[in-house]
Amino acid sequence: MVKTRIIPCLDVKDGRVVKGINFLNLIDAGDPVEQAKHYSNNGADEICFLDISASLENRDTMVNVVEKTANEVFIPLTVGGGISSIENIQALLKAGADKVSINSAAIKNPYIIKEASEYFGNQCIVVAVDAKKHNNDWFVYSHGGTKKTDLLALNWIEKVQNFGAGEILLTSMDKDGTKSGFDNELLSKVSEFLKIPLIASGGVGSLDHFYDGVIKGKADALLAASVFHFNEISIKEVKKYLKEKNVNIRD
Repeated sequence: MVKTRIIPCLDVKDGRVVKGINFLNLIDAGDPVEQAKHYSNNGADEICFLDISASLENRDTMVNVVEKTANEVFIPLTVGGGISSIENIQALLKAGADKVSINSAAIKNPYIIKEASEYFGNQCIVVAVDAKKHNNDWFVYSHGGTKKTDLLALNWIEKVQNFGAGEILLTSMDKDGTKSGFDNELLSKVSEFLKIPLIASGGVGSLDHFYDGVIKGKADALLAASVFHFNEISIKEVKKYLKEKNVNIRD
């Protein structure tokens, strides 16, 4: 049985870790290399860097930050934000990233997923999906959650799975930063048809929320940011809690 992973997410803007409510009102929460090192030393199974400014302002993802982090951190590192070409992916993997997360570029050209997974192996290609509910359907947003698309989230996730994605990083924009729990309704609908790992993102505020993400949302990995960054909950506390609840968790 696959063990549930706990992943701190470091949203990065201008080389600093930030975290806001629903993608706006960003608060400075520290240096990415130091934070990644801290999490690595305190039980994180993986680290995720998302350069939330990169797609919006067409900046290259911060290769320098990745290189520095890879020298300090020895758990898997996923990097996303502004990745639009095979060359971008190659540069990040060369800099020390273990996986890359593609979002806006895949919406623009889904074949980049197929090309990248065939070239580098699907184990290092994560497709990030930012979804928001309108009436009874979830729609996909691009460019750091600022542009609504006509894509239905469930259809899009199934499509990218077929195109060779190795994992899905699914963020609920309705829940992000609210500390009201994961969108387990959305997660469970996706998990019904998904054959690749599902990373839940957006909404964690308590230990119960992590548990619900596994049991109700059926997620394979649980991602959080502000509760970790501001020391409200530690990764060790999460793992202890889940282990006591008989969730199969990594030590």
